[in-house]
Amino acid sequence: MSLCELCPRRCRADRFREGGATGFCGAGNSARVFRWGPHFGEEPPITGERGSGCIFFSRCTMKCLYCQNSPWSWRGEGVDKSVAELASIMRDLAQKDRVENWNLVSPTPYLPFICEAAAMLRREGVALPFVWNSSGFERVETLEEYSELCDWALFDLRYSRNETALAASATDGYVEAARSAVKWAWERNPKGLIVRVLVLPGHSDEAIENLAWIATELSSEVPVSVMSQFTPAYKAKETPPFDRGVTVEEYDEVAEAAADFGFANGWTQDLSASDPALALLGENMSSGHGPVA
Repeated sequence: MSLCELCPRRCRADRFREGGATGFCGAGNSARVFRWGPHFGEEPPITGERGSGCIFFSRCTMKCLYCQNSPWSWRGEGVDKSVAELASIMRDLAQKDRVENWNLVSPTPYLPFICEAAAMLRREGVALPFVWNSSGFERVETLEEYSELCDWALFDLRYSRNETALAASATDGYVEAARSAVKWAWERNPKGLIVRVLVLPGHSDEAIENLAWIATELSSEVPVSVMSQFTPAYKAKETPPFDRGVTVEEYDEVAEAAADFGFANGWTQDLSASDPALALLGENMSSGHGPVA
């Protein structure tokens, strides 16, 4: 981290330099956490019976104009935690909340600190499976280095075209990075991968193209979660086509394509049952400990 190359941007920012040098994400020399607590809205294998122990890390390696978690992902709200304090959060999730796993939401800028905290807990005999919950914009080298934090890979495939990723998330090279990350996870542990395909307004064709890539390059056995809950948030409210929700026609087109490609392991959603208030939960969430949903 003295020359940070954790994510595909490889900013080489000296995050330990006096004065607080930061790269694109803005992360500094300690783990910043916005909220943590049991979450009962993840996919069933992740949620289990007692909920998934989500830890929402501040900052992000992408800048999605529609981000529903903008208070901490864009603006960096949250509290800096020492390794011991991070271990305390994880310990409480395991022993007091009795969650099924530790769900690391956008952990990439803080992986070295998380690894230290996990090692501290292992010495105490405290251990849970880890969920690496990510946009998919990852370096395979980093995934390899910190693979102990990836019992479950909960990765997005947002875009199939880099020009869309650049316009909507300020992220060039997303397609190659995310597909490489998904492929790495599938080859390493097929039973520990879930791919989320978020249907974006005006871009349902890209969701279908990503499903086609999974089916042809990996397998139609990959569990996919076709998600309908896009709701305009943050800068998307003034940026067409992201200033509207996904139509029933757009979502049905993607869900039908998933069936046509032979995907049988996964989940679709009832678009008519989507709750905008729930979809915008991140913007309304307070910091600290408590149930996530």
